[in-house]
Amino acid sequence: MTGRRLLDKLWESHEILRREDGTSLLWVDRHLVHEGSHHAFAKIAERGVPVAEPGLTFGVADHYAPTRGAPASDAIARMIATLAANTAKHGITCFGLDDPRQGIVHVIGPEQGLTLPGLLINCGDSHTSTHGAFGALAFGIGATEVSHVLATQTVWQKRPKAMRIDVTGRLGPGVGAKDLALAWIAKLGADGARGHAIEYTGPAVRALTMEGRMTLCNLSIEGGARFGMIAPDETTFAYVKGRPFAPSGYDWDRALELWSELPSDADAAFDTEVTMDASEIAPIVTWGTTPEDALPVTSTIPDPARMQGSAAERARNALDYMGLTPGQKLTDIAVDQVFIGSCTNSRIEDLRAAAAVLAGRRAKVPGIVSPGSQQVKAQAEAEGLDRIFIDAGLDWVGSGCSMCVAMNGDRVEPGKRCASTTNRNFRGRQGRDARTHLMSPAMVAAAAVTGHLTDVRELMKEREVA
Repeated sequence: MTGRRLLDKLWESHEILRREDGTSLLWVDRHLVHEGSHHAFAKIAERGVPVAEPGLTFGVADHYAPTRGAPASDAIARMIATLAANTAKHGITCFGLDDPRQGIVHVIGPEQGLTLPGLLINCGDSHTSTHGAFGALAFGIGATEVSHVLATQTVWQKRPKAMRIDVTGRLGPGVGAKDLALAWIAKLGADGARGHAIEYTGPAVRALTMEGRMTLCNLSIEGGARFGMIAPDETTFAYVKGRPFAPSGYDWDRALELWSELPSDADAAFDTEVTMDASEIAPIVTWGTTPEDALPVTSTIPDPARMQGSAAERARNALDYMGLTPGQKLTDIAVDQVFIGSCTNSRIEDLRAAAAVLAGRRAKVPGIVSPGSQQVKAQAEAEGLDRIFIDAGLDWVGSGCSMCVAMNGDRVEPGKRCASTTNRNFRGRQGRDARTHLMSPAMVAAAAVTGHLTDVRELMKEREVA
C-alpha cells in the first residue's frame, strides 16, 4: 500500500459517512458567508431552521463593499444591510463595513487566524481555494450547499482525484507566485486540472511566503481544479501564530503536533503528476479571455491560423474581443488603466511589490489600488505605501473586491483595456466589454509607469543602474 496524501488525511478526518455512490458527508469547520448568501438565509428562514453552528460561521462584506463613499446603489446598500441583519439574527460574527477587521473574505480569514491547517473551509465563492495554502481543505460551494451548511454544518462532496504539481528550481527576479500560477494554467489549459485537487510541492513552492502561497492556491480553479493545497510547514506556523482566532498556549502546542502530521507521506502516489522548473518562468501576462491565454511578456500574440479546430475559433473570438492582432508584441499593447487588488493580489506583500516599482515614478494611466482589508490598508499607510501610490497618480481606496467583480461601482468602461492583478479575464468580468490583462502586482505597476504592457525586469534594471 502506498502512503496517504494530504488530501486523504484532510478528507478522512472530516468524513462523517459515505453513500454508496461514493459521495461523502463532511464536517465543516469554518463557513464564510457574504452579501450573496442572502438566498441561503432566506431558505432556512422558510423552513424555520436555525443556523446549526453560529460560532463556526462568519459574515464578510466584500463583493459589494464600497471602496469610496456610500454603496453604489440602494440595491447594493440593501444587500449589505441584509447580511448584517441575517448575521445578527443568528448570532454570527460579521466583519461589516463598520468593523476595523473588514476586508475580502479570502484575505481576512487567514489574517484573523480563522484559516488554520487541517480545517475544512467553505464559502459561497469559487476562490475559497485560497485557504488551501495553509494545508486546509477549502473549496467554494453553491447557494443550495450554503443553506445546507448553515442548517447542518456539513456538506456533501465527492472526493476528487489528486494531482501533484512539483515546482523545482527557483523563481527569478521579478517573477512571483502569480507568474507561476499563470504558467501552469497556460501549460495545462483551463481544464487541465478538472476533477482534481492539486497539491503544490517542490523547493520553489516551499520558498514562497504565505502571501505567495495564497496567490498560487487562489488561482487553482482557473485551471479547472476543485481546489489547491500546500502542506503546512514552519512558514505556515510562523504566519498563524498569535493571530486573533489562532490557538494559544497548550492548544497551540497540541495543534502543532497535529499539523505536523498533515504533509503527504513520502511514498504517496498521485493520479496525475506535473513537474515544472521555476527558473524557466518569466513574468507572464494574459492576452485573451481566459487565464490559459497567457504568455511570457516577451512573446507575441499567437496566430489562430496555426491552431486547429475549436482552439483556432476560440482564439479568433478572443482576439476580436480584445482588439488584438496575431504577431503583435505583447509589450506594444497600450493600456488605459490599471488595477491592483482582489483576493488574488491585495495583501501587504503585493502592495510592497507594486510600490517598489512605482516609487519615484509617475503613472501614465489612471488606476485604483484597493488593499485586501482594513488592516492591510492601515499597515500599508504606516509603511508609507499609500503615499507612493498617490504620488504616482493612482487612487488609494478602501478595501473590498472592488474592480475585480465590478459590483460596487468600480469598473472598467466599455472597450477600455486594464492591466489587472485579478484572477479572471473573462468577457465583461471587470465591466461590460472591458478588456482585461492579468499579471502580477509588479507587472501592473510597470504597465502603469510606461502606459503599456512591460517587462518589469527592465524597470528593475533601471533601479540597479541608478
